[in-house]
Formats: sequence, structure tokens, C-alpha cells
Amino acid sequence: MRRYGPAVLLALTGAAVLRISLFGDLYLRYVQPGLRPYLIVSGAVLVLLAAATALARRGHEDPDGDADEGTGGETDRETGEGTSGETEAGAHGHSHGPAGPRVAWLLSLPALALLLFPPPALGSYSAGREAAQRAAQGVGTFPALPSGDPVDLTLAEFGSRALYDSERSLTGRTVRLTGFVTHGEDGTWYVTRLLVSCCAADATTGKAEIRGAGAPPVDTWVTVTGRWHPEGGLGSDAAWPPVLDATDVRRVEQPANPYEKR
Repeated sequence: MRRYGPAVLLALTGAAVLRISLFGDLYLRYVQPGLRPYLIVSGAVLVLLAAATALARRGHEDPDGDADEGTGGETDRETGEGTSGETEAGAHGHSHGPAGPRVAWLLSLPALALLLFPPPALGSYSAGREAAQRAAQGVGTFPALPSGDPVDLTLAEFGSRALYDSERSLTGRTVRLTGFVTHGEDGTWYVTRLLVSCCAADATTGKAEIRGAGAPPVDTWVTVTGRWHPEGGLGSDAAWPPVLDATDVRRVEQPANPYEKR
């Protein structure tokens, strides 16, 4: 069985990648939608490599079907005792053949975990770890908002307009934000979304403080409707995070893509 270890590891990894990318939307927990074709190709290549590796290993078996595994030495034909190579392996308490040491099977555990128990999307814990520091973006004008209220905005759009829009385009408008709940100090709570450029590894946080409504449990997904409550000067620390006076809070299901594109 050890002879086919590399093939099994490749197959498990390829199957896990295909499971999250080809047979569902789980890949959206980790990467942007545009990377799906690359994941599918990668998974398929890994499965094909596993098949090729297994066939190559099978071709090296001896005529009796026994695996050509090394023992570190040969057995003396007259005495039946092992030679120095076997003695050395025994002295160290381990041996390994062409397939590598047995401990290499531990490498299959991450692939099995991804295949059987895909980790959830990042949530409040990840959002809370990020410092509130923001690179200076500069104050400027933004395109006009669509007509009609409420207007659906991402957390990134809402935050950018609240902090940097010199025209104050949010004034008097009713907006609708969707994200998961995080809690702050003194009973404050936020609707939060993680923003990614490529994948979950580069995620940053966009959020808005919600006032005028009770706080749902942490990590609950909600859609909040309300009006912007200006605080602090444009681009100042006092303006972050932006505040929304809520008129309606509704629980919703987590979207297939839990992240916003940064």
C-alpha cells in the first residue's frame, strides 16, 4: 500500500479542490469567483497525476506482484541474518522504502479535512483582529447615487462615501447594507463584511456601526436599512467606522459569496 502513497495523496488533494470548485460554491469562502476555472483545472490535473503515478508504480512491481520496497539491506542467504543496512535501520527504529517514510501519510490529513470538513468563511473573529488603521485615501467626489430609496450599497461603498465624499451624497438618503453582525464595547454593534482582492488570505474589514436597533447575535447575517449619521470630519479617525441610524433590521441567509471585492 505504501507504494501508492503519493498517488493517494495527489488524488485526495485533487478531489478536495474539485469538490469545492466544480460541485458547489464552497470555493467562494476562500477565493474570488474569477479564480474558479483555475481551481477546476488544478484539481483535474492533480487527479490525472495521481492516476499516472499509480500506473507508474504498478509497472515497477515484480512478476510475483510484490512491491519493490527497499529494506535498507539484504538478508544473508546462509545465516538468514540481516546485513548492515537492515541493522542500521533497526537501530534508528524506522525504515522506509521508495514510497518514503510512513510519517508522510500525515500529509493526507489536510486534504481529507478539506474534502470532508471544509472550513467556514471568515467571520467576526477575523474582522476583530484587524486594526482600524486606514491608509489615507484623500477626500474627493463620487458618482451620483442611483435614484430611489432605499439604495443598496456594499459596506465598502458606504464607508468610502461616508469618509471621503466631499459632496456628502449620502445625506438624506436611505441605504440598505448586508453583512454579518459583530459586537463592540458598551453595547455597540456593527454590520460587517470582509473585503478581498484575491482570496481570503488578504481580507480586510468594512463595517458600519448600527444605532437605533437591538444587536442580533454575533455572526448573524442581516440586512439593515437606515440613514447615514455623519460623525467627525471627512477623512478623520472620528468618522470611522461610519454610523447608520437603522429603521429596519432583517435576518437573512449567508450569501453564496460572503466577501466583497476590494
